[in-house]
Amino acid sequence: MDTAVKTYDVRTHGCQMNVHDSERLSGLLETAGYVELESLPAEQRPDVADVVVFNTCAVRENAANKLYGNLGQLRPAKLRNPDMQIAVGGCLAQKDRSTIVEKAPWVDVVFGTHNIGSLPALLDRARHNKEAEVEILESLETFPSTLPTRRDSAYSAWVSISVGCNNTCTFCIVPSLRGKEKDRRPGEVLAEIKALVAQGVVEVTLLGQNVNTYGVEFGDRLAFGKLLRACGEIEGLERVRFTSPHPAAFTDDVITAMAQTPNVMPSLHMPLQSGSDKVLKDMRRSYRSTRFLGILDRVREQVPDAAITTDLIIGFPGETEEDFQETLRMVRASRFSSAFTFQYSIRPGTPAAEMDGQVPKAVVQDRFDRLIAVQEEVSWAGNREIEGREVEVLVAPGEGRKDAETQRLSGRARDNRLVHFAVPEGAEVPRPGDMVTVAVTYGAPHHLVADSGVQGGQYAVRRTRGGDAWEALQDKPGSGRPAVSLGIPGIGKPATPQIASAPCAVS
Repeated sequence: MDTAVKTYDVRTHGCQMNVHDSERLSGLLETAGYVELESLPAEQRPDVADVVVFNTCAVRENAANKLYGNLGQLRPAKLRNPDMQIAVGGCLAQKDRSTIVEKAPWVDVVFGTHNIGSLPALLDRARHNKEAEVEILESLETFPSTLPTRRDSAYSAWVSISVGCNNTCTFCIVPSLRGKEKDRRPGEVLAEIKALVAQGVVEVTLLGQNVNTYGVEFGDRLAFGKLLRACGEIEGLERVRFTSPHPAAFTDDVITAMAQTPNVMPSLHMPLQSGSDKVLKDMRRSYRSTRFLGILDRVREQVPDAAITTDLIIGFPGETEEDFQETLRMVRASRFSSAFTFQYSIRPGTPAAEMDGQVPKAVVQDRFDRLIAVQEEVSWAGNREIEGREVEVLVAPGEGRKDAETQRLSGRARDNRLVHFAVPEGAEVPRPGDMVTVAVTYGAPHHLVADSGVQGGQYAVRRTRGGDAWEALQDKPGSGRPAVSLGIPGIGKPATPQIASAPCAVS
């Protein structure tokens, strides 16, 4: 009987949805008896895991090239060890299906976004049949929350409240790969959050392709705001975040819920995509610049310290220099704390791929560079305004690449800005998951520096259950990740739980 440890390695590309799906994939493999490659001591670790899983993204043009390049790098290992298995899942797998096996016949399993729970069985079947197994479901049959999970963090967790998307943006391939929106019942979401808090989690991020349209499937357009308020009633839950809302569906009741629920953080990711109304129309984004700015004004009126981030696409088909100038105007007017900026890339199967007016690469690159310069100017100005203020930082392991050189630790402020802070000599050193209160001494373009503690100013550590949970893992073998937790089961057709509405709301 072969008693050797079988290892796995899940490699994730793309959005937070994929990151969370990879936690599910890790949980499934652990439950099937595999051990994470990185959890083994270096001297016992093989060069390549027995099972390598690629959880892919299809949003960017180079996604396929990146995948096939990675698969090519693994081919020699597969030739040396035919028992090794390679699996490809995620959005690119849903899109390309059998093409992956045709281009890389050494791949053993291809599975889609709707059947990640099938991975262990597909690996077994491929091993038994000695041929590739390709299984792509067209729609979601089981919500991923029912699957075992191996979380990345002891003190912070993702919680899916919905999957799929009902929008038809012309540049986006996600709806065809993730399907129509499906919502979890509020009671199931809250039960999962309470279970996480019981394990030591102090921060959750609610996930949805369009997180604020939550409730569309069971007919409650105010469900998301109610869910935020209900999260505020969970004892021990210190921070609640969510991503990503859609501006067209962003309602004032959500803003009020953010303002009136203390553990909902003053941070908001609001994808603009373009500042030009013409381009927004061509993108089928059902809002215009004036409405977008109105949302930001109302958010800042009720949540004055909110840090607002965004997504921007440069070089969409038909974009003129005038359109681009409108985007620059909106970036300055919106005062984004940061922006995820992308150069438009053709995605076969989307309406935009067939549009006239594809913008030359050189023009796109020039506009992209100018946008980055403006956004950096805006970000830097916003961060300089925070100098001298006290911030509460949730300490993280390894957020700062230069922490070792600068003798600092790092974490996220309540508004989600990255903070690097110094620990005074002889002072208590916080653990990941603990909270530290410090004053900002310098606002850089992409982060804050808080050296107040070593300059004779504010420095206070608050130990948390999240820090306790992190510490409890440090003297155990493994990668420092929490043990696998079982999924939240659903039995029968659940009743619709009642979540109390706010005593007052903005009309």
